[in-house]
Formats: sequence, C-alpha cells, structure tokens
Amino acid sequence: MAMNRQTKRMLQRQGEIDAEGAPKARKRPAPQAARPEAKEGRTGPVQFVREVRGELRKVSWPTRSEVRNYSIIVFVTVVVLTAYISAIDFAFGEAIFKLFER
Repeated sequence: MAMNRQTKRMLQRQGEIDAEGAPKARKRPAPQAARPEAKEGRTGPVQFVREVRGELRKVSWPTRSEVRNYSIIVFVTVVVLTAYISAIDFAFGEAIFKLFER
C-alpha cells in the first residue's frame, strides 16, 4: 500500500501499522457483559397528575369555531354517506326482488 510519510506516521501513532509499515494484527475487544439497567421507581399519583397536566398544556387545542366547523363537516359527511348507502341498498334490494319476481 503506497502512503506518504505523514499518513505512515499517523497510522503508527494509532497503532495500525508497525515501524516497517506492515499492518498489525487487530485485537478484538472482549464483549462486554450486558448490565441490567436500573429500574426506575414507579411514579406516584401526584407526580403522574403533574406530568399529565404538563403534557396537556402542550396540546394545541382547537378554538370554539374550529370545533363547530369540524362538527358540521362530520355531520354532513355522515348524512351524505348514509343516504348513499341507503340508496344503494334499496336499489340492490329492488333488483333482487325483480330478479326473483316477488
């Protein structure tokens, strides 16, 4: 491997190559034993309520007009889809009755 003096010196300082420039055998680090993680203590009821209130303060609550607009949109959508499904159900029911001649 061709390398300049500066690269060779740097690799020698890092322990990658020996004085002649030949690569050194790498030692694999011994696997570390997995340490059991410390269990966190349970949160008490008072701390739980404090944290819940803190999280609820971060929520972006909709305004009254937004809630009204969204409710109207949902109501209209439910009515339209109900009418559509009812019409399809009625049409298929009539088609089946005509097919088998009531």
